[in-house]
Amino acid sequence: MAGESIVVGDVTLNHVIDGDPGKPWLILSNSLATDHRMWRPQIEMLTATHRVLRYDTRGHGVSSVPQGPYDFDMLVGDVVAMMDALQIDTATFMGLSLGGMTSLGLALDHADRIDAIICCDGRADAPDIYKQMWPQMISRARENGMSGVAEQTITRWFSEAFRDDPDNVSVLVSTADMIRETPVEGYAGCAGALLGLDYLPRLGEITVPSLYVVGEHDPAAPADVMRDMAQRTPGSEFAMIPGAAHLSNLENPQRFNAIVATWLAEHQA
Repeated sequence: MAGESIVVGDVTLNHVIDGDPGKPWLILSNSLATDHRMWRPQIEMLTATHRVLRYDTRGHGVSSVPQGPYDFDMLVGDVVAMMDALQIDTATFMGLSLGGMTSLGLALDHADRIDAIICCDGRADAPDIYKQMWPQMISRARENGMSGVAEQTITRWFSEAFRDDPDNVSVLVSTADMIRETPVEGYAGCAGALLGLDYLPRLGEITVPSLYVVGEHDPAAPADVMRDMAQRTPGSEFAMIPGAAHLSNLENPQRFNAIVATWLAEHQA
């Protein structure tokens, strides 16, 4: 699970680099309650064209767990500081859920360092349901540990059809393991950041090429919400993964990979 560690500001970030030197950089950012392993189904495809940097968001995986709550300025700042430390001038950035939200902050405030973003299954605002749900989820995690939120999270993250198919047990088990292994305070810190999410009014300021990808049945970042985000972002594109829920890259990696590979090829061209 562990890769290399790098100290940036108040946090030590675990990261893994794949792919050949000299190829353009692509940075991958995990969802809440997962880590860099969530991107395994994409690595073979992505390293064909890119040098890929995966990292564990602060408070996740084996990255350190600074005292929370966190905010998106911190999460975005971690990426820029990591790029500086690794001498990465510019990169394409792809994130899912929490990582997708981080991509928006990077595109808005660090367009000189980020040449394109792929925002997957993520919102740009914190609706009332967030403000009602996350304090409850944080309390449950602190009272019962991450095992106390794992089952509910898996139910929201994957469609019923996917969960009921015995061929998908290994994906469900490995994802549940990532959830249970997430430090409670890291989960609470990043969940706290979600409560302050407020990029929606600024999406019209994004100038870098942008792709929005969403699972058709995502309850956390519904397709209509992400379609609206794309419409607000100049020159962006929108793609939907049929049948998938929140972790669309894991539920339908074939379709997800095809969409991303095609868009990256067009962007690189």
